[in-house]
Amino acid sequence: MRTASLPAEQGRPRPATVYERLATPLVVRTLLAALAVVILGRTARFTGLFGPIGLSDFDILHIAGRMVWRGDIADAYHLPALLRVQQDLTGQQDFLPWAYPPPFNLVVAVLATLPVSLAYLLFTGTTLAAFLFVLRRIAGPFFPGLLIALFPVLFITVSCGQNGFLTGTLIGLTCLGLVHGRAMAGLPLGLMVIKPHLAVGVAVCALALRRWACLAVAAVTAGLAAALATALLGPAIWPAFLRGADEASANLAAGLYPLFRMISVYASLRSLDLPAAVALAAQAVTAVTALGLVLLALRRGLPRRQVVGLAAVAGLLVSPYAYDYDLSLYGVGLALLLPDLLDRASRREQAALLGLGWVASGYGFVAGTINEHLVPVGAEPLVALSLPGPLLLILLALMWHVLRRERAPASALQTDPAAAALQASAAL
Repeated sequence: MRTASLPAEQGRPRPATVYERLATPLVVRTLLAALAVVILGRTARFTGLFGPIGLSDFDILHIAGRMVWRGDIADAYHLPALLRVQQDLTGQQDFLPWAYPPPFNLVVAVLATLPVSLAYLLFTGTTLAAFLFVLRRIAGPFFPGLLIALFPVLFITVSCGQNGFLTGTLIGLTCLGLVHGRAMAGLPLGLMVIKPHLAVGVAVCALALRRWACLAVAAVTAGLAAALATALLGPAIWPAFLRGADEASANLAAGLYPLFRMISVYASLRSLDLPAAVALAAQAVTAVTALGLVLLALRRGLPRRQVVGLAAVAGLLVSPYAYDYDLSLYGVGLALLLPDLLDRASRREQAALLGLGWVASGYGFVAGTINEHLVPVGAEPLVALSLPGPLLLILLALMWHVLRRERAPASALQTDPAAAALQASAAL
């Protein structure tokens, strides 16, 4: 296997890439300022200064944290009981089920020690800063272009207050450790016990790379986190969690989740009213294909940085249950791959990569906004189709197609983006 390279070779001058043309200092500062405005605006709304607002994703994190201190966190895993608690604590109810493993209950318990507005500000601000710091470490001089590519993901996550920045930071640290061959990469990997389905890609990569020490550290870390949750919350929390997982699976099969915000192939097929069994089978094939691509990259001797980057992106295609805010993993993968992608891709391929990423990550927010403002309460959503799953497949295929190519001047490549996407899909 070739040695890891951070960043990619930069031996000869090349024309400015699409990413570099967009990522001017003014544009980057404007985007960061926009994120700060959204965070401050959401913080103000949580204080109630602008009147009552509907429940958000962060509200359910805070509610679950308060249930830890009340001693009834096990009830969070049963939706009818959770809805009653929502009504008691906020005067509102919404379909915001709780299906996180018990160790994550300890995280939200810390958030619940603060008022919801300050908890949101602290959680979103600190995890965003950590995520951007890790991306900067990975991407180096390509960081401004990376911000342009990831802006929809960043905007969506600060808007809903979800944990995408936290999981993105943990996966990013794991990937950095794997690229450099560090055993302590297992520490953030083990902490992904809070959302283990998103860690499958990098875990398989660590296994394929034979990072036994890393995997041992991950196993110990996950075990300690589970033991701590058991000691603090009681052993009954695990049967409650397992029952909640079954309930969540049934709700997912019934189509009760907002499928248009989900990014899995399963969600795409279910949004077309295909049977749940068919959608689940397609999801299994997708997961095996995506993980197989990581093993194929290793077998073909791609640099470790590329193998790990592909693993981060492939991890998004494993589980049927994944949302647009989980695309922070796409950001980690893109940070690892961007130097080599831009070194090999034509301008049109660069534009295709950027456009596919934007649509895949921003589609759910746009669809949700349309449904919220144009559809009467209780009516069927106007936009019900889940689109990101197939787009992520095409995006991964296009990345693979470009990375297989030897370095060449970008100006010499004139591939049509649509044809490139189809050719890349066929390459899988």
